Amino acid sequence: MLTVSQGVRFGLIAQAAVLAGLAGAGGLSVVGALAGLAYAAVAVALLSRAFRRSGAGTMGPADLVTLTRAALVGGVAALVADSFVGSEPVAALTALAVVALVLDAVDGRVARNTGTVSAVGARFDMEVDSVLVLLLSVYVAHSLGPWVVAIGSVHYVFVVARRGLFWLRAPAPPRYWCKVVAAVQGITLVTAAAGVLPGLVAVLALVAVAVLLAESFGREVWWLWRHHRAGSGAVVQRTVGSVHA
Repeated sequence: MLTVSQGVRFGLIAQAAVLAGLAGAGGLSVVGALAGLAYAAVAVALLSRAFRRSGAGTMGPADLVTLTRAALVGGVAALVADSFVGSEPVAALTALAVVALVLDAVDGRVARNTGTVSAVGARFDMEVDSVLVLLLSVYVAHSLGPWVVAIGSVHYVFVVARRGLFWLRAPAPPRYWCKVVAAVQGITLVTAAAGVLPGLVAVLALVAVAVLLAESFGREVWWLWRHHRAGSGAVVQRTVGSVHA
């Protein structure tokens, strides 16, 4: 177990090591390095804030795995930024993304095996996943069109919608299918980013992912709406009953 400040330092060191490795391999420009550093600064600031609000003073072993994943995603952010200034870091970007996706199956298991499951850790894990798929979609959009960004933006559209529609903030029951869809989304985007599929096949695969995401998020929104309406109806019935009592 590490204190939050020690964990933050671990994350920053891991990020610096990833960026230094990319620079040493000759695959990172100044633009990419700045993008990676900016990502790391925002990530540790938000993470520190989340732990402070939760009142937790330490990070468990699963959080360190997620911090490592976050550093790898920072490397992906740097390489995606590089892709806008002429570099095509396909091999390095794909390698970092694949390792980050593989580690996604590790941190949750570590948390359960060590009894250190926490709401902050679960949210941190989810946000790292969301940033990764957004970055991959931005990269793939170079070759397949800007519509691909919509596939990586679904989580953030949902977050914005929650700010305006309070009933979307209610907790929904966990569904294993959501994890399956998220895994398929990540694997498909990495495969498309690697360029190993013919263009038409990659487009069809991403369209299939879009359909899966629409079904998954649509089902959750529908569940939340039905229970919101049911709760509103119960409140109205109690109010009417109290008036006529």
